[in-house]
Amino acid sequence: MGKTTGFLEFDRHDDAIVPAMERIRTFDEFHLPLEEEERVRQAGRCMNCGVPFCQSAMKLNGMVTGCPLHNLIPEWNDQIWQKHVHHAYARLSKTSSFPEFTGRVCPALCEKACICGEHSDPVSVHDNERYLIEEAYARGFMQPEIPPVRSGMKVAVVGSGPSGLAAANRLNHRGHTVHVYEREDRAGGLLMYGIPNMKLDKRVIERRVKLMEAEGVVFHTGCDIGKAEAAKLREEYDAVILCCGAKQARSLKGADPEKIKGIWYAVDFLSSVTRSLLKCEDHSAALVAARRDHISVAKKHVVVVGGGDTGNDCIGTVIRLGCRSVTALEMMPEPPVERTPDNPWPQWPRTKRTDYGHEEAIALWGRDPRVYGTTVKEYITDAGGRLKQIVTVKVRMQDGRLTQVAGTEETIPCDLLLIAAGFTGCEAYTPEAFGVEQTARGTVKTGQGRYETSVPGVFTAGDMHRGQSLVVWAIAEGQEAAAEVDGWLTGYGHTERS
Repeated sequence: MGKTTGFLEFDRHDDAIVPAMERIRTFDEFHLPLEEEERVRQAGRCMNCGVPFCQSAMKLNGMVTGCPLHNLIPEWNDQIWQKHVHHAYARLSKTSSFPEFTGRVCPALCEKACICGEHSDPVSVHDNERYLIEEAYARGFMQPEIPPVRSGMKVAVVGSGPSGLAAANRLNHRGHTVHVYEREDRAGGLLMYGIPNMKLDKRVIERRVKLMEAEGVVFHTGCDIGKAEAAKLREEYDAVILCCGAKQARSLKGADPEKIKGIWYAVDFLSSVTRSLLKCEDHSAALVAARRDHISVAKKHVVVVGGGDTGNDCIGTVIRLGCRSVTALEMMPEPPVERTPDNPWPQWPRTKRTDYGHEEAIALWGRDPRVYGTTVKEYITDAGGRLKQIVTVKVRMQDGRLTQVAGTEETIPCDLLLIAAGFTGCEAYTPEAFGVEQTARGTVKTGQGRYETSVPGVFTAGDMHRGQSLVVWAIAEGQEAAAEVDGWLTGYGHTERS
């Protein structure tokens, strides 16, 4: 696929990135596309693999490597090399519902499994994917595909995050009438209010939602589904899919936002900033910072607890809002820069990754904001209960548990503490409203590899089903759940109604 010797002739070139000190002045996306000829060469680096691990989604040593959507990566890279963009997009869209989302926020499991990456740089699959979907919009390929015949059956999707959108999209194209119910004021779920604009411009989400509406999907926003509403949906629809995410935030010992002023959960903070941004005429960071309708950051010492993607998003956001300093605490030890012998290709690389927020903090203050092997021991407030300082302490693994190291305490200024420690499962009230069983992990229970819940006709997908995970996994689950629901409705295959 691609150019037979391309991987030997062409070096990897990523999309250009706006310099850190420039990009922190706005909430705009900051990746700049390559010239088309260079993009063609990048696709030409894709090898004619006998077994393309990039599309495998293999589980090795407890972690997945390769694309969960099983995208036909060598095929569409070959079509980019041949300059057949329409054909390339056709192959991409066969397996992927929303390349405009994964092409921006996916950590590129595909690239970690690329055989070029064993001894050199992997193929730039992530950037190639984003190029294809943006070209598809620009060249007019993205026209409404309205089903010529409707099945007469109706499906309700509760939640409009990536899994809900994927399920709705597939079922609508199968001819079923699909209504999506979202409790927020806009569709998109975590895509809209959990990921900052500079990483995923909200106009990208709205563009896709408008296309889905033109194809016949009906969106109902501001609908929080409780017990009465659940009964109504069961009565009015032939099937219901629960795609409400895993929004039950993991707490931090002693960090009670109701008792200590200045402690917030990360997604609540990011949501408040996005809501403010959506009211602005442009994406100027100064304009957003000047508004009074989001959680205040200006001139504050910020501490972020949690070292994942959400923690990094918090770092980038508070920098744009004018914080005085930012420190990121991570309980786990600092990972190695390079793969260790016990973590060979094509396993997921357990290595240190410096993301955009970390880069911006380094550019601004000359230091990496991350402090590894550390947690919060104590919170110090003023007379009014406002957070002013925290006491940190080093931790280490002992007998399978993280324990505090005596004598390593340090007091640092902290006016705002953001908890980005992940999630413990879905919020219980929706599954309880539908009467479906839950697991000990706080997810909705189904059979192995299946999506139907303990209540016939009620299905689930995404983080609500698998627990906190990646956008690409949510899309994959939404697509698979849609296939199961379609079989259940129509009687095709083993998923027909009992």
